Amino acid sequence: MRTAVPLVAVAHGSRDSRSAANVAALVEVVRALRPGLDVRLAFLDLSAPRLGDVLAAVAGEGCRRAVVVPLLLGSAYHARVDVPAVVAEARSRHPRLEVLVSDVLGPDPRLESAALRRLAAAGARPGDPDLGVVLAAAGSSHPPANAVVAEVARRWADGAGWAGAEPAFAAAAAPDVATAVERLRARGARRIALGSWFLAPGLLPDRVREQVLAADPRAVVADPLGPDPEVAELVVQRYATAEPSMTARYA
Repeated sequence: MRTAVPLVAVAHGSRDSRSAANVAALVEVVRALRPGLDVRLAFLDLSAPRLGDVLAAVAGEGCRRAVVVPLLLGSAYHARVDVPAVVAEARSRHPRLEVLVSDVLGPDPRLESAALRRLAAAGARPGDPDLGVVLAAAGSSHPPANAVVAEVARRWADGAGWAGAEPAFAAAAAPDVATAVERLRARGARRIALGSWFLAPGLLPDRVREQVLAADPRAVVADPLGPDPEVAELVVQRYATAEPSMTARYA
């Protein structure tokens, strides 16, 4: 039996078909973890279905409430502007539908765990003093979003037993990947690994991959976080805290 309040997981969207497929795989993990939960996938742009269309379908089915969970790693432009704008329009068009919006996914230790698992799967394990790790993210004009990534890299630098760990950004913020690699080599790193602070493949993950391989053709490159069980649990937890009646059941 499904719950009466749908979880609408909304990702940014991409022209790269790998991105939508990866997000859809994450949503399938959420469904597998919580079979009674009505989980729907939506996108802000470039992919279908769009968030507004999904909310219209939910309203058309007679639902009185929906919870939008932004599949965003930080609170930057998409979370602060795009999602609220679409939700406001949906509320105007469907006044009988109450739309709640949860927090974004980050920051949360489960994202760090997933990123470390992706690094380990690529061959970059903690405790290697010759290894320097670049933690690459999209980058934002909103400094607090970048600061979250820098803080994760700082914790890794202090506790993972590597030569160092540096944040890097694909756009809109510094340092870039090449600068991060230079800093790591100055600290004695003989080998480089690229950690991913991206949810899914796409243009920006490809960009940072190309940049790190240009700096070090032997660099180890981790996959985006993708359909990780802890990320799926985090999605459910964000839903539960936004929808109080579900907290006891799904938190």
